[in-house]
Amino acid sequence: MRLGLEGRTALVMAGSQGIGLAAAEGFRAAGANVAICARSQAGLDAAAARMPRCLALQADVLIAEDIERTVARVAEHFGTIDILVNNAGGPPAGLFESLSDDDWHRAADLTLMSAIRATRAVLPMMRARRWGRVVNVSSYGVKQPVPGLTLSNSIRMAVLGWAKTLAAQVAADNILVNTVCPGWTRTARVESLVSQQSGTSGRSADDIEADIARQIPLGRIGEAEEIANLIVFLGSEAASYITGTAIAVDGGITQGYA
Repeated sequence: MRLGLEGRTALVMAGSQGIGLAAAEGFRAAGANVAICARSQAGLDAAAARMPRCLALQADVLIAEDIERTVARVAEHFGTIDILVNNAGGPPAGLFESLSDDDWHRAADLTLMSAIRATRAVLPMMRARRWGRVVNVSSYGVKQPVPGLTLSNSIRMAVLGWAKTLAAQVAADNILVNTVCPGWTRTARVESLVSQQSGTSGRSADDIEADIARQIPLGRIGEAEEIANLIVFLGSEAASYITGTAIAVDGGITQGYA
């Protein structure tokens, strides 16, 4: 299969670790120019050291001006942006009654508005070239709710609705919009959730991870590279007839038909 990514430019938001970093490495291996952004300069430096010629920019996806500046710098450096991977660390866990208005506003800015702002900034370039890919990194929580992740389950559904609507609006310009829905994946966020559950329950992190693995038909937590494989495919020429979809990469844990 030819991915047709040679010479394309991919911008991966929050690309210094976890699924974002794995996706950036996947695009680079397929021949694309790669840019990443993240808040931590140390994380960016470490990621860039693994990917020669990667453009690594410090930015906070919660800040609209940072997103606009990042898109402008990537476009100036590489000439355009062909592929946007909307990615951000998920909102914190919490039950409904423990969440304030500020928690909801911050979750919306982090998960929904960061994707909207970055996409708004890159769409003119994609329209001009009549080729573009927007890939949103979400969660299997849009297929079935994950217990305790009230903010994530809720706000990610808004992202999914926006993405599905946008896909129809930009299809005539050969811009494809899709959503990847990871299950339990070995990332810093999952490690944090496991640690939080361990502290609450008094059980070891290993026991909690084993409980999670038992819920997954494949019997294990996924690796970031396994999620990145789908992201790179959806960002490629090979995915030319796929748009408006939300695809789970979850080891089979989602039990619904959709």
